[in-house]
Amino acid sequence: MSTFTVTDASQTFQVSDAAAAKVKALIEAEDESDGLVLRVAVRPGGCSGFSYEMFFDTDVAADDLQTERDGIKVVIDPASQQMLKGAQLDYKDGLQGAGFSISNPNAQRSCGCGQSFS
Repeated sequence: MSTFTVTDASQTFQVSDAAAAKVKALIEAEDESDGLVLRVAVRPGGCSGFSYEMFFDTDVAADDLQTERDGIKVVIDPASQQMLKGAQLDYKDGLQGAGFSISNPNAQRSCGCGQSFS
């Protein structure tokens, strides 16, 4: 029996067109934008058990899952991979509900703020 290791984050995590465009604009606005990637992670904590973290990073580990979309690179650490499998990052602009959101089929329940799940 062979094991298959996913190294392409697009097989695990999707980024919508709107989210990719917003991330690209935010990276371009940074003074030191060379080598910046968007890191998406799941950490213990939050009101429902786990919370999402998203931040710009320059440190990419050899075992990080990576994908590139519209000129931006997204990385996910191996520990977060299972909890993000099938999830999608989206961005909405407007007066209500503006900002980034992650829709995750692995979340059994989430809190009102949308940043924590179990």
